[in-house]
This record gives sequence, C-alpha cells and structure tokens, in this order.
Amino acid sequence: MITTLLFFLFAGFAIACAGLMVYHKNPLYSAISLIGVFIALACIYMLLAAPFIAAVQVLVYAGAIMVLVIFVIMLLNLEEDKPLTRLRHLYLIGSILGLVLLAQTLFIFYAVKKSPQSAQEQADAGLTLNIGRAMFTEYLLPVEIAGVLLLMAIVGAMVLSRRLKETRLDIAQKEKRR
Repeated sequence: MITTLLFFLFAGFAIACAGLMVYHKNPLYSAISLIGVFIALACIYMLLAAPFIAAVQVLVYAGAIMVLVIFVIMLLNLEEDKPLTRLRHLYLIGSILGLVLLAQTLFIFYAVKKSPQSAQEQADAGLTLNIGRAMFTEYLLPVEIAGVLLLMAIVGAMVLSRRLKETRLDIAQKEKRR
C-alpha cells in the first residue's frame, strides 16, 4: 500500500516537473525542471528494487548529462526576449508523436504481462552483479562502442568551443581595428 502511494507521489512529481520543463521560456529553468524529473525517476527505480539503475540515473543523467546541457545553454548565451514563433506549427507533429509514444507504452506493457518470468528472475533484475555481468560479457561490444562515441563527442565539443572562441576573438580584433 505504501509503495503504491509513493509511486503515485513520485510519478506526480515527475509529471509536474515535466510540465514545468515545457512551460518555462527560459532554457535554464527548463533544464532544472528536467533534473527534477530525473530525480523522481530515480526514486521510482528505488521503489522497483533497482538501486543500481537509480544511482546511475542520478549520477549520469541528473549529474553529468545535465551539467553538459547547462554548459551548452550557457555557451550559446540564449536570450529569453526572442519569441519562439517558428515552433508553433509543430503542435500537430508533437501530438502525433505523443500518441505513437502512448501506443508503444501500451505495447510494452502488454508484452511484459504476456511473457512469463520466474520469481527469481524478477528479484535479480536490478542487481549490480547481474548488470555488470551482462555489460561485460553479452553486451561488451555495445558498451565499448558507446565509450568511443562519448570520447568522440567530448573531443568534438572541445574542438568546436575552441573554434568558436577563436572566431569571436577574430571578430573582436577586426572591430577594434575599425
């Protein structure tokens, strides 16, 4: 009974933060609301007896990924005075994609209920030992590929930020000469 109550509490918090994320015009406030969604999801993972996934959710998504997103927001120096009129025609596309997401969710719910699992498999699903064993045996190649892609993304971000800084310095020097 208490787990159901906690689930609805955390799910409501996640939905409220997601709504605030979409509502805010300032991208920094939207990013902070997204951190609230990630923390609520981590709490739901803890209710599902998956402590490793909850810790990864907080450390990787709410920590590292959101720091990167906030860094990009600060780097772009977005001004909140500019109206976003170009996105108004995307409401129909967003609604269609939302319905597709709902259909996928219902299909996954149906598939999970249909496939039989033993009680032992369900109890061992989120344990750190089983996740580590799967990552470094069965899924070793995808883990290595993801690591290389993340390294390439970091190097690309550094190269782009240096080029942007050099371009700004060149523009500033040309303006001083005038």
